[in-house]
Amino acid sequence: MKVIYYDCFSGISGDMNLGAMLDLGIPKDHLLAELAKLQINEQYTMNIRSESKHGIEGTRVEITVEDPVNHHSIQQARALADITKMIRESDLSAAVKDRSIRTFSILADAEARVHGIKADQVHFHEVGAVDAILDIVGSAVCLEYLQADRIVASSVELGGGFVRCEHGLLPVPAPAVTELLQGVPVKTGIVPFETTTPTGAAILAANVQEYTDNADIIIHRIGYGIGRQDLEIPNILRVYLGERAEKTAPGFRQQERQWMLETNIDDMNPEFYEYIEEKMVAAGALDVFKTPVIMKKGRPGSKLSALVNKEAISAVREVILRETSAIGLRSYPVEKTMLRRENMLVQTRYGPVNVKCSYLDAERIKSKPEYEDCKRLAREHDLPLSEIYAEVYRLLSKGNRSGALDQERKN
Repeated sequence: MKVIYYDCFSGISGDMNLGAMLDLGIPKDHLLAELAKLQINEQYTMNIRSESKHGIEGTRVEITVEDPVNHHSIQQARALADITKMIRESDLSAAVKDRSIRTFSILADAEARVHGIKADQVHFHEVGAVDAILDIVGSAVCLEYLQADRIVASSVELGGGFVRCEHGLLPVPAPAVTELLQGVPVKTGIVPFETTTPTGAAILAANVQEYTDNADIIIHRIGYGIGRQDLEIPNILRVYLGERAEKTAPGFRQQERQWMLETNIDDMNPEFYEYIEEKMVAAGALDVFKTPVIMKKGRPGSKLSALVNKEAISAVREVILRETSAIGLRSYPVEKTMLRRENMLVQTRYGPVNVKCSYLDAERIKSKPEYEDCKRLAREHDLPLSEIYAEVYRLLSKGNRSGALDQERKN
């Protein structure tokens, strides 16, 4: 099992996270090319350089906006809907868009609870600035590139003292940070500075599946993200990329416990479902589906179900209750077991096709060609789609396959 482990002994911020990801080996050009897909009107520069703290060398990322006056006005004006629209209209992959929007949605929920308002009324200040948009979308780009099976973090150092923000001096940790990290093991007071920012806390809240100070992994790579503060301790985020032995039955990959949210609906315009399901996914739903049901008085209806991680329960629940005609819903824990999976590249006579393979022990028992790849080749060669699929399955049955893609993702 491929694992990313965040060692937050000195907290986490958005720029430290990007630095650690790049230090792990994510190509700088890949990150910059992906971020360029965002339609950001403001001119900015991302300075990426090697730097050291307390004798530990790592990568420092510093984002500057050319017009500081305009930058301040952006902080005042951007709302969640503005940021979501910017991300949705970009050419980023669907996975990166969803991860980015989920992070901002979680952050908006936290800010809303602090200020006693609704999430769509939140106007981001620090987190609405260009640098934080790049931090959060950049984190999604990097995590999608690494393709880890599990993301784990240590207890999180929050720091101490006070921090100046849009609302004046606030105690550290800032209220939004405490909201974001509810239920997470934290430490405070090691230094009189803010070591974990709202942006950094949101990245953890949106992506981390397990918190433990016992990493229990075989470390393959280490990345150091250098922070801007000169403290008594190294202002560094350390991230490990490693492997954890499976602890479930041979051939299976046991996922963490998840939650099912569901409600029965028989009185809503069915045209609404597409929009609602998109919002549920953006709020953190891992899977959304409908099941036909017969309700009271023989009325046909649909059971709307969403599979979520614990941290996304509140956001997805709110979407269901706000957007559907339902006045209540059910929630219960579920446990998901999955076959071990790997991605491989099959070189056909028409071109390469990505294939998802599933294994029981060492036996490959399922193979699924990537539909978009097959569709592209069918169009390029003016062939039936079924012929492309047949060619892939023929090569798989002969064992004529390349592990290039899987190897690329593991490395």
